Amino acid sequence: MSKVRHVLGISGGKDSAALAVYIKTKYPLLDIEFYSCDTGKELDETYQLIKNLEVFLGIKIKLLQAAENSSEDPFDHFLKMYGGFLPSSNSRWCTKKLKLEPFEKYVGADPVISYVGIRGDEEREGYISTKKNIQSIFPFRKNIWSEDVVAKMLSNQNIEATESFAKNIDFGRFQNKVLQIISRRIDPSFTQVQKLNMLLDTDVKGFNHLVFEFLKTTDYPLANETSFPLLDNEDVLVRDDIFRILKESGVGVPAYYNMIDFDVKGKTGQYARSRSGCYFCFFQQKIEWVWLYEQHPELYKKAMEYEKDGYTWSQGESLEELIQPERMEKIKTEYLKRMERKASQNQSPYLIDILGEAEGVGCASCFI
Repeated sequence: MSKVRHVLGISGGKDSAALAVYIKTKYPLLDIEFYSCDTGKELDETYQLIKNLEVFLGIKIKLLQAAENSSEDPFDHFLKMYGGFLPSSNSRWCTKKLKLEPFEKYVGADPVISYVGIRGDEEREGYISTKKNIQSIFPFRKNIWSEDVVAKMLSNQNIEATESFAKNIDFGRFQNKVLQIISRRIDPSFTQVQKLNMLLDTDVKGFNHLVFEFLKTTDYPLANETSFPLLDNEDVLVRDDIFRILKESGVGVPAYYNMIDFDVKGKTGQYARSRSGCYFCFFQQKIEWVWLYEQHPELYKKAMEYEKDGYTWSQGESLEELIQPERMEKIKTEYLKRMERKASQNQSPYLIDILGEAEGVGCASCFI
């Protein structure tokens, strides 16, 4: 069996950048490979973040590109292959071709632990590979394990085996309580989520060691390891922690998160970008397209040039229509009203906090 590789992908967003800093700082002995999937269509701020991380980490981050032998940027190469059909929320070929396939080619058949920056205050599951040799770990969460691992260990058919593992783990004064929880079968009145949360609320470290013992009976990559330092990790990191880590490390928050003033109908508002990823990402909200037009007009123009033969980035509206003066005024006015309502409840200077619902939408590979 090949040596287990530990890898961490840098998307250009705040969470993956903070995770790189966190892992390097807290677990310096872990031999981590850092990589980033380059679509060729990122904002300059994304490339600057990668440079800042390289300085902090003291290593070069490997840039992965799809269609390596093409004379065109990866995105343009595959756009031609798809006959000019732009990616959308219903057809995310960009995610598959520009992010996932280069990553899976990079790791090959080696057993791999992939560290993912989904935070403890998020209710979403990250990328889980269909390949058995890639296992995802989520260090920022109370539950560092992926859904597939949890589902297998807590399944009713594994109760007896899990009980035997638990008897050899020191849960302290909670030993009997843990065994009672494990022995209880999952059914409509007692779900897997409830069982998981009860175990985590009882003893996070003990639960992690329990999962690790279970993994030794499987073909997951961690079955090949004799130890794993994150088993004793009880940290739960939320959004404020992410910004703090980036600021204190000197890496800095990606510049596109910084709020910029705009005026509309005698009022002043603030806008920014809420996500990493390509400058023409179809998951952008209308106000973010306006931000792109006013802050990076050359990139907006390039995004417009992709809209051909009825294909548009934003359903029901072309980028040319979106930047008509009356339309931009309406977008800003509606956004300002939303911002004023939310700002009274949230004093964060970042758009991602004010428009919090945007964070659960999008591509985990690009956004984390």
